[in-house]
Amino acid sequence: QVQLVESGGGLVQPGGSLRLSCAASGTIFRINAMGWYRQAPGKQRELVAGITGGGSINYADSVKGRFTISRDNAKNTVYLQMNSLKPEDTAVYACNVEAYGSSWPPRALIYWGNGTLVTVSS
Repeated sequence: QVQLVESGGGLVQPGGSLRLSCAASGTIFRINAMGWYRQAPGKQRELVAGITGGGSINYADSVKGRFTISRDNAKNTVYLQMNSLKPEDTAVYACNVEAYGSSWPPRALIYWGNGTLVTVSS
């Protein structure tokens, strides 16, 4: 089984910065795409940023230019650097990983972290 643990959430002032980390552990043979999603109260979950195994990156239009996603394959970790935070960025941010884990025959499965709360408020 693959487990994802997020960290780095918290309360920040508008215009501030925060860096989220998501570390994958367990039986992992290969990680394909990694990404960050967020869900605000009363809203649907949305993709914030994603990065493929080849390094291709997608951002939501609302965060483009402010957020940066990166990954450290040696650590099975994905990061989300968030700058110029706005109150509308307030949400639970969850890590998502597509990976080949303990499943046999091998197949890629989607794993989710429990999320970390980011609150942007003065």
